Amino acid sequence: MKKSILVAITFALICFLRTESVRGQALEDMEQAEIAKALPQSEFFQEEASAASESDGVPMAIGIESDNGRLNQGSEVSELVQDFADERSRAETKEDGVPDDTVGEWDPWESFNEKTFSFNRQVDRFVLKPAAKAYNAALPDLIRGGIANMFDNLDVTRRLVNNVLQLKFGGAGQELARFAINSTVGVAGLFDVAGHLFDIAKSDRDTGQTLGIYGIGNGPYLVLPFLHPFTIRDFVGFLFDEAMYPLDYFIPIGAIIGMTGTETISDRAATIDRFEGVEDSVVDLYGSVRNAYFQRRAADLKK
Repeated sequence: MKKSILVAITFALICFLRTESVRGQALEDMEQAEIAKALPQSEFFQEEASAASESDGVPMAIGIESDNGRLNQGSEVSELVQDFADERSRAETKEDGVPDDTVGEWDPWESFNEKTFSFNRQVDRFVLKPAAKAYNAALPDLIRGGIANMFDNLDVTRRLVNNVLQLKFGGAGQELARFAINSTVGVAGLFDVAGHLFDIAKSDRDTGQTLGIYGIGNGPYLVLPFLHPFTIRDFVGFLFDEAMYPLDYFIPIGAIIGMTGTETISDRAATIDRFEGVEDSVVDLYGSVRNAYFQRRAADLKK
């Protein structure tokens, strides 16, 4: 389990760094080419050429004017480079399609992502959604709520660690209190006693959010089979979050798969009415989901 996670993390980081390197080199080459093209057309170089062609027998005034051109060389080149940098920044913002660089929707693998997104929709339509409906029909609200509370209680390690890493010590204290109360009075987490009786709210934090707070960019958008959307940063964070799930180290792999399937169906059952009819009313569902994901993750970083 641990080896698989490390291999996946290494692969994701290599892809991200390679893509960033190629993109950065292309932008740098473009920048150098634009500056080289623009410099010979500047007023300074035109004045230098004129002064050189009239260097024999020119009046003193021409010499003085040429000296002034030399004095202005540094500022003129600096202004030119700054103008190009501004244009480049505007172009990148326009390419991202959003004014805020923390929300920039970079989707270089759009063709692959769209196909995977379509596959996931079919899995949801023909497998997950029917299972969630049967789950709702078979179990009363109290039992379904208890199962959801139990899975939420087991996920405390992820929230606690990331609250500490983000220096949210109040949130870390809330998580400890919730886990202690719900694991005891709440009968192994089946009842959210901490929330309902003591008004101790959950402080939900994840590793992708922590990486973003520490300055790691989103990276490319990524859609993988059977999983929700990610960016490369959030996918790496997701792997670390999964590694922090405590039962993975104590129960057999078959039990882990069964619990994961139950949790997935439980989560889908809780939202089955929320997204009813959305697919039919949205023209570009893929673009809408992508935009909503980036907007939500940007909002998470500001919490």
